[in-house]
Amino acid sequence: MLLTAAVARGIADGSVDLAFRRWGHPRIRPGSSFIALTHVIEVTSMERVDPAKITAKQARRAGYETVDDLRATLCVNTHNPTYRLGLRCIGEDPRIALRADDDLSDDDVADIRSRLDRMDTRSQNGPWTHDILALIGRRPGVVSTDLAAELGRDRAGFKNDVTKLKKLGLTESLEVGYALSPRGVEFLRRDNT
Repeated sequence: MLLTAAVARGIADGSVDLAFRRWGHPRIRPGSSFIALTHVIEVTSMERVDPAKITAKQARRAGYETVDDLRATLCVNTHNPTYRLGLRCIGEDPRIALRADDDLSDDDVADIRSRLDRMDTRSQNGPWTHDILALIGRRPGVVSTDLAAELGRDRAGFKNDVTKLKKLGLTESLEVGYALSPRGVEFLRRDNT
């Protein structure tokens, strides 16, 4: 679920605990969780609501100044029903600790290599994992559009692949572009392929 940075920070600090979305079919359900910025957010409730009955208090709980500001964001896909979601922060993004862990055993290196090999094998574009890691290592902080172009890739597919590497703790997002994490640097140093 996409959240603005301000709303994600509000959920993390407890000042925001609601979100409103229009969906043809709900994409999440109570009990599910997702990562927003640096925290894991849990969906605590979901209820279909009439946008005209959203209160000013609920709008503030969703991070909006006024109920009109909130309703304005719901103008897209007006044929879809509106859902009110209860949200709470349940912890820090576990990838943060993972990417900081550069004390890799031989088994850790072999496991990462095996996962990257599987990603390469399943890719319709051919092997890509080591190319992207090497590129990010050479060009940290470079906008994704430029990195994707350097590899002859479309931006959306490139960003999707970087996200896969981030889940392994090998990369991290910067304000602009990416960098290898300490784990990614150590993996590349020790990888023999």
